[in-house]
Amino acid sequence: MTAPVFVVDTVPGTGAYVLDGAEGRHAVSVKRLRPDEEVTLTDGAGNWAHAVVVAAEGKDRLSVRVTSAGSEPEPALRVTVVQALPKGDRGEVAVETMTETGVDAIVPWQAARCITQWKGERGAKSLAKWRGTAREAGKQSRRVRFPEVRDALSTKQVAALLAGADLAVVLHEDRDAASAALATVELPAAGEIVLVVGPEGGVSPEELAMFAEAGARPHRLGPSVLRTSTAGTVAAAVLLSRTPRWT
Repeated sequence: MTAPVFVVDTVPGTGAYVLDGAEGRHAVSVKRLRPDEEVTLTDGAGNWAHAVVVAAEGKDRLSVRVTSAGSEPEPALRVTVVQALPKGDRGEVAVETMTETGVDAIVPWQAARCITQWKGERGAKSLAKWRGTAREAGKQSRRVRFPEVRDALSTKQVAALLAGADLAVVLHEDRDAASAALATVELPAAGEIVLVVGPEGGVSPEELAMFAEAGARPHRLGPSVLRTSTAGTVAAAVLLSRTPRWT
């Protein structure tokens, strides 16, 4: 098994360190870590420290000895997924699996055909849930650089994001509208790929036209139609499997 990951505000240098608070409680009372077991500490922004457990103290303090520390560089080719808001808890499912797959940023999108609406306090709570899900999924998948979950964007703001991308793609299930398969698209060597995942009702013609003007073209994934909560994960996997990040 790889070492479990715990989040800290500031990654320590080599030497003695005490993991306390909620993360310490999880390590001691849930994980029940014992002396000589290994852990990884990270701030979620790429900085990390490998450590060995010295002792568990009480219910929420884990004494460790940091043996090495460093920083994981940002990938040369980043993948951002613009995710239309799904119904219910499907949004957290999408965030969780995209994080596990290796997506670098997730952008909530209030598409025209979205049933779910993020407004006021409800929107703030939903965004917080997405960010919490990304954090926990980042830990679970042993990442030290967690995906950034940005503020929700309007369609015009998404178009501006697409205009600045090195590769901009809108996933589309219609084979007539999306003549090219995503698996065949030419990838840039570096920069940012932005994938747009529409809602269950699909991307509207007006949205497609606006995105096309920004330089994004529709591509299909395969012969079957995926739900909005799974399409981003599959699309990211298709692209990442063709990069050095997965080789």
